[in-house]
Amino acid sequence: MKKLSRRMMIIGIIIVVAAISFSITTERAYSSELGESPDWTTLTEAGAAEATYHQGENIAALPPPPNQDPCLHCHILGEEKGIWTPLIRWVTFGSMGLIFLFGTVRSLSVWKSREQWKPIATRVWEWIDERYDLKDPLSKFLNKPVPQWQRRWWYCLGGLTAFLFVVQGVTGTMLAFYYQPTPEGAYASIQFIETQVRFGAAIRAIHHWSANGMVLMVVAHMARVYVNGAFRKPRELNWVSGVILFITTMGFGLTGYLLPWDQRAYWATTVATEIAGGIPAIGELALVYMRVGWNITSLTLSRFYALHILILPALIVGMMLLHFIMVRKQGIHKPL
Repeated sequence: MKKLSRRMMIIGIIIVVAAISFSITTERAYSSELGESPDWTTLTEAGAAEATYHQGENIAALPPPPNQDPCLHCHILGEEKGIWTPLIRWVTFGSMGLIFLFGTVRSLSVWKSREQWKPIATRVWEWIDERYDLKDPLSKFLNKPVPQWQRRWWYCLGGLTAFLFVVQGVTGTMLAFYYQPTPEGAYASIQFIETQVRFGAAIRAIHHWSANGMVLMVVAHMARVYVNGAFRKPRELNWVSGVILFITTMGFGLTGYLLPWDQRAYWATTVATEIAGGIPAIGELALVYMRVGWNITSLTLSRFYALHILILPALIVGMMLLHFIMVRKQGIHKPL
């Protein structure tokens, strides 16, 4: 048995080393094939000089420089950008390496201590609990039985919304490292993320689709709560906080839509703010506040960016904590 384990370990090491070597070799070959992007200014000047030298001759025209897409975020899948092959390769080989490393550490730990293996999370929790005694107070909050009727999938819509918000926060933070909230740099920074940043198009696609999924999940969650009558006494404040969370989610969608700063984003924001301007009594005030004036300018972009990454996240995190505490205190409403 020991010989078999030793042989399996040697074979696993050989496979991992071969996979890493193959990945590095393929990546270098892929990078060398891509090469550097052409300098269109130099090519144009060289073509003009050649055309001057060969006056009267018909020569082949230079390829035109790439045109700007007026709606860049309409094409965020990235099939032609070569991002999915390296992504799959790194995820596959990285997962294999992590599994092999974990198995090696676990086997060595069991062989050395002669005790049953404890997961890393259990070890960390025991280390923290030994020093701060958190087990008893947290057990009262976490160890609560869940009835069978609460395990149906439509009672998980609120949790799915919270999960998608976390995905939004992670991917949005990654995008914020490269985004420039200025009229001159906004669209160019999106192009840079899409074409130059490794996995940039994939991260932006995840941010885009998780935003749509978050809106869908929050609408479905509110519909389920309304159908079940969970807004009645004593859960009125739960419903109010849920409505505030819904409005905040719509605010995320509105403020994020302008950030690419292309034609579609500009005119969609124009229409949305005009609709807000039609609200009785406070319409003009809302219009001027959102646009920072009567027209959409660079100040509008800066305000929407600040709302998108600072004000709205702080508001939605606070309301989510309050919402979860009230739901935990009162429990989930029983079905009709």
